[in-house]
Amino acid sequence: MSVAATLLPDYQFCERHQRQCRATPAALIAAVPRVQPQSLPLVRVLLQLRELPARLLRDPARQGRPLFGLHEFTLLHRDEHSLALGLAGRFWRRDFGLASIADADGFRSFAEPGVPRLLLTFQAQANDGGSLLCTETRVHCPDRASRLRFWPYWLAIRLASGLIRRQMLAAIEQAACKPD
Repeated sequence: MSVAATLLPDYQFCERHQRQCRATPAALIAAVPRVQPQSLPLVRVLLQLRELPARLLRDPARQGRPLFGLHEFTLLHRDEHSLALGLAGRFWRRDFGLASIADADGFRSFAEPGVPRLLLTFQAQANDGGSLLCTETRVHCPDRASRLRFWPYWLAIRLASGLIRRQMLAAIEQAACKPD
């Protein structure tokens, strides 16, 4: 059973991307935490656009905070072939409505009404040309109300989210191929 199937077997929304890479699976997975998506120029612009309403309205929940990034996620799993990060929140809100998740057990058992869980995984598999690096994002909405709120948000951010994931995969490969 995959890490994603163990951590979030039921979900309503999913997005997958992959990239053929020159690095080993272990090097790719080790590089994931070193990549800060908000430091990538295109990703930074997309995140700034996403956070613009909160900043214009001087939302106290976002004032003085860095751009949304992987630092908001909880590490749920890591081995030499995969890494999983989790997040819970009302993502459609200006401040993302984030809830605290302590660990993998807390993520699996989190069941606050109206608060979706998001699982972001990276998996790397060796193949003839190096490794195939895959990322998958799954979102589970616990009830009809959260699905109805999340659906328009998903439609609005899906294209940008895909661009961000592809930029991240390229940056992970680049980081994995750099000598230390």
